[in-house]
Amino acid sequence: MTVTGAAVPQVPRSALADTVLARLTAGYAAAGDPERAESMRTYMKDVAPFLGIPAPARRALSRTVLAGTPRPDEADCTAIALRCWALPEREYHYFAVDYLRRHAGRCSSGFLPVTRYLVTTVPWWDTVDLLAAHVAGRLVAADPELAAAMDAWIDDADLWVVRTALLHQLTWKERTDADRLFGYCLLQSGHPDFFIRKAIGWALREYAKTDPGAVRAFLAREGGRFAPLTVREALRTIGA
Repeated sequence: MTVTGAAVPQVPRSALADTVLARLTAGYAAAGDPERAESMRTYMKDVAPFLGIPAPARRALSRTVLAGTPRPDEADCTAIALRCWALPEREYHYFAVDYLRRHAGRCSSGFLPVTRYLVTTVPWWDTVDLLAAHVAGRLVAADPELAAAMDAWIDDADLWVVRTALLHQLTWKERTDADRLFGYCLLQSGHPDFFIRKAIGWALREYAKTDPGAVRAFLAREGGRFAPLTVREALRTIGA
C-alpha cells in the first residue's frame, strides 16, 4: 500500500533520531523470526512485511532502545516517526506509533500534517486507530481550532482519513463534542466500506459509556440511516 494523497513531509535533523534509529534497527533486526514474520504478515492481510517480533518482546526491546534517551521535542518526534515509516517492516511503524502516543503532548498543532501522512501511508487499522485516538485526538484537544481540520477530514476521499476523523474523540469522554460526533456519523452513514461503518459504531459505543441516553436517542431518531453492523456495534454495551 502507498501514500494516498498526503505530501511527504520533510524529515528534520535530529541527533536523538540518529541514536534511536541506530539502536532500533540493530535490536529489532536481531530479534526477527522469519517464520513468525510470515504468519504475522498473513494475519495483517499483507499490508507490510514483518520482522516477526511478538508484541511483548517488541515492547521490551523498545524500552532498551529508549533507555537513557532525553525527552524529544517536536522535531525529534517528526524525525523518528518519518524515519521509522520509511522502513518497510511493520514493527518499526509500531515503534513510531508507541513513541508518538507517549510524546504527542510535546507536539504542536503543526504536527497534524505529519499525522495525516502517517495515517495515509501504508494504512491499516493497526496503526490508523492508535494515531487517530492518541495523536490526532490529543492535538485537537490541545488546540480546538484544529476541529476545522477534522471537519474537512470527515469528508475526505481517503477512507483512513475519514476513519481518523470519526475516531479522534474516542478517548474524550465527557469532553466529547457530541454534536460534532453525531454530525460526522450522519455524514458518513451511507459509506459502503466496512471500516467506516465499523468506526461509526465504535465511536458511538465509546461515547455511550459517557452518555448512553444521548446515543440511544440519536439512534432512535436516525438508526434507519445506518447499516445494521453500525447499530449493533453502537448498542453492544448498552442495549437498545
